[in-house]
Amino acid sequence: MRDAVIVEAVRTPVGRGKPGGVLHDDHPVDLLARTLQTLVERADIDPALVDDVIGGVVTQAGEQAVNITRTAVLAAGFPESVPGMTVDRQCGSSQQALHIAAQGVRSGAYDIAIACGVESMSRVPMGSAILPGSDPFGPMTARRYPDGLVGQGVSAELIAARWGLSRAELDAYACESHRRAAEAWKNGEFDREVTWAGVDETIRPGSSPEILAGLKPAYHDPAIAGRFPEIGWKITAGNASPINDGAAAVLVMGADTAERLGLRPRARFHSFAVVGDDPLLMLTAIIPATEKVLARAGLTLSDIDLFEVNEAFASVVLAWARETGADPSRVNVRGGAIAIGHPLGASGARIMTTLLHALEDRDGRYGLQTMCEAGGMANATVIERL
Repeated sequence: MRDAVIVEAVRTPVGRGKPGGVLHDDHPVDLLARTLQTLVERADIDPALVDDVIGGVVTQAGEQAVNITRTAVLAAGFPESVPGMTVDRQCGSSQQALHIAAQGVRSGAYDIAIACGVESMSRVPMGSAILPGSDPFGPMTARRYPDGLVGQGVSAELIAARWGLSRAELDAYACESHRRAAEAWKNGEFDREVTWAGVDETIRPGSSPEILAGLKPAYHDPAIAGRFPEIGWKITAGNASPINDGAAAVLVMGADTAERLGLRPRARFHSFAVVGDDPLLMLTAIIPATEKVLARAGLTLSDIDLFEVNEAFASVVLAWARETGADPSRVNVRGGAIAIGHPLGASGARIMTTLLHALEDRDGRYGLQTMCEAGGMANATVIERL
């Protein structure tokens, strides 16, 4: 089986997902299209050679409906012969797009593919794909879980309770994410990966535990409190990821194709995993996903130079770290989604873009990326820098 390699990876700066944010005026089709244009320009590759474009989007409604990836391919000026499809694995959608692209290349179905993602949460609000009065779960799911499932914020609270995480720990972790992200921008560490001028808009260099301690719990609900008395209500807007806009794209091809085109492979896809876990806790699948991908890779935790673990909530990453024993100094070294932002469908490709550049800058060999996903799922990917 031939190697699937990454030749180029780019992302937009991440904007606040509200009117007035730096990317709010960009239609999500145009946001993704401009990112695709930059990707092929930087790689100096004819887009006509691309066999497929696989994009991740979570809220596939309104301006993000009707296979936005294909629309963005056309908007980018790619030949009409280049197809596109849009996948939904919730927050891991563009990481799943990366898996599809790489696995297609490894199998021989593709020579060249682009994996990408976009989310404009300011223009297409999270949850707007669910029509008023509709039930996205159905009666059979209700019979399996008669007590009902909960939203992600409550799941994050349940994780904090189960792993005994204090409010001070959560807030301290969030502050460190902002510190690392601000430091990375200050040192020019994001310059190579960002597609156009601008910095990530939700980074708060002045965040402190004292400031975050003043924020109120974001998900307190008396009915939920009665059902789960163990919850201490510690999740706030400060120790959770914000609402964001952004896009990212990664150029994937066979190592043989890169050699034929005279392009430099920067990393190869080493191993993949996707798992399901308890849909009530919902966000813990990154723990078995990490174990599974390392087993498939034939690697141990100590072999991994850098980890990217999506910071949907501070409790998720801290619980993962406790279970795996990962070295915190190797995790989200340039900050994570709490600071940089979490534009849902774009985050998998954004994180891979950051992981690739960080491995290069730090002369690392192996990187592991994992993301929690609604419904109790997670993707995990190991790449090897070349």
